[in-house]
Amino acid sequence: MQILEVAEKYFRRVGYHKTSVADIASELGMSRANVYRFFPSRTAINSSVCGLVVKEVAEIALAIAQTDAPASERLVDLLTAIHRHSTRTLVEDRPMHELLVAAMDGSWATINAHNVQILTILKALVREGVQTGEFKVEDADEAAEGINTAFLPFFHPILVEQRVREGEPTAVSLDAQIRFIMKALGKSDRAPA
Repeated sequence: MQILEVAEKYFRRVGYHKTSVADIASELGMSRANVYRFFPSRTAINSSVCGLVVKEVAEIALAIAQTDAPASERLVDLLTAIHRHSTRTLVEDRPMHELLVAAMDGSWATINAHNVQILTILKALVREGVQTGEFKVEDADEAAEGINTAFLPFFHPILVEQRVREGEPTAVSLDAQIRFIMKALGKSDRAPA
């Protein structure tokens, strides 16, 4: 939809706080009222653009999860990719990072649905790893929820920003956290990629 494309372009250029519905309407040669025919509020536009950003993360996670590699390798790759995406967004796409911070802070439905989707992918991966004998946990779903919690500092936009601001060597921390997660799954012989 053109409205979302224009909104995303403005959000990336000047930030979502500074983008008005009038800016979006003007770019499209339409009235603000016409924009509101498609989106009932400015919040709906913000949420929809946020949905575009997190959709990219979910697509990356799903693509990794669907490869033929062992579950443990896919889990390492998936966690690493999510962290790299979060860090890249912070450094290279600051306006979108700020949008994600607002979405997480405000517990927007879009971000909540995304978090459920990522957790679902993690649960499937852990279940598969248990079935193949790679992971040794009693409750795969509980283990996936634990992974999600343990990995929060590496994908939550506010926590990623804090780590970067404090100059923490994130690559070392990332590897250590992934090793911790793999040990918790009973897979101590697998070093992170």
